[in-house]
Amino acid sequence: MKLKGYCIAIVSAVSYGLIPLFMLPLKKEGIPVDVILFYRFFIAAVLISSIMLIKKIPFTVSKAEMGVLILLGVMYGFSSDLLFMGYDYLSPGVASTVLFMYPVFVALIMGLFFKEKIRPLTIIALLLSFIGVVLLSIKPGKFELNTVGLLIVTGAALMYGSYIVTVNKSVIKTMNPIQLTFYALLFCSIYYLLKVGYQQESLVLENARYYIDFTLFALVTTVLSTIALAYAIQLIGSTPTSILGALEPVVAVMISVLLFNEVLTTQLMGGILLIVFAVLLNMFGNQWLERRSALRKNIL
Repeated sequence: MKLKGYCIAIVSAVSYGLIPLFMLPLKKEGIPVDVILFYRFFIAAVLISSIMLIKKIPFTVSKAEMGVLILLGVMYGFSSDLLFMGYDYLSPGVASTVLFMYPVFVALIMGLFFKEKIRPLTIIALLLSFIGVVLLSIKPGKFELNTVGLLIVTGAALMYGSYIVTVNKSVIKTMNPIQLTFYALLFCSIYYLLKVGYQQESLVLENARYYIDFTLFALVTTVLSTIALAYAIQLIGSTPTSILGALEPVVAVMISVLLFNEVLTTQLMGGILLIVFAVLLNMFGNQWLERRSALRKNIL
C-alpha cells in the first residue's frame, strides 16, 4: 500500500510539473491569466463530474464538508494566482523549484499544530531538496533570484502546503478523492470566474483550438495531478507526499531547458540530481526502516 501511495504521488508531481508546457504558450497568445485558469479548473471540474457519474459517486456532502471544500477551492486558486504571478519575475524552472518549498511549510504546520513525528530521513530529504532548490537558482558566477518573485512564489508554496494539510487533517480526510477533487476544482473555477467578472475580462475565445489546449491543460496538470494528490495523501500522508513533490521542479526545469531556452548548467544538473536523490531516500529509506521495525517487533 505504501509503495502504491509513493507511485501515485510521483504521478501527481510529474503531471503538475508540466504546467509551464501548457501555461506559457497560452500567455504568449495574449489570453489573460485569470481566463486561462478559469477554463483550466472549470473544464477539469466538468471532466471529473463525468467520472463521478460513470462511477456513480454521489455529489452530496455535509455542510461541514462543504465549508472545507470551499476553503480548499480558494486556497488552490490563490496558490495558482501567486505561482503564475511569479512567472513574470522568475523563469518557469526557478519558479517551480521555489514552489517546492511547500514541503517545509507542510512539515512545520504538521509539527507545530498537529504534533506529527517527523522521521530523521524525512528531515534529511527536506534539507537535501532545499539545497537542490538553491543549486537550481545559481547561475554561472552568481546567485540570480528576483526578491519580489521569491516572495510571491514562497506565498504560493505556503498556500499549497496549507491545502495539503487541510486535506489530511479536516473532516474531508476520508472523503472519496474524486469527489473531493471535483468540489475543490469547482470552487476554484468559481473563484476565477468572480475575478474575471470583477476585472471585466471576456471569456470568449477567438480561436477554437484554444478549447483543445485548455482541455489538455486541465486533463494533464489538474485532473490527473489533483486526483493522484488526494489519493497519495490518504495512502502515505501529507509529509511524504509533499517530499515527492520534488519531482515537480525537476520536470519544470527540464521543460524550461528543452523548450524555453534555459541554459543547462552544472548547478542546474546538480540541483536536479540532488532532488531526485532526496526523493528516492525518502521513498525507499523510510519504507526500509518501517519493514525493519516491523521485523524486530515480530522477533521480539
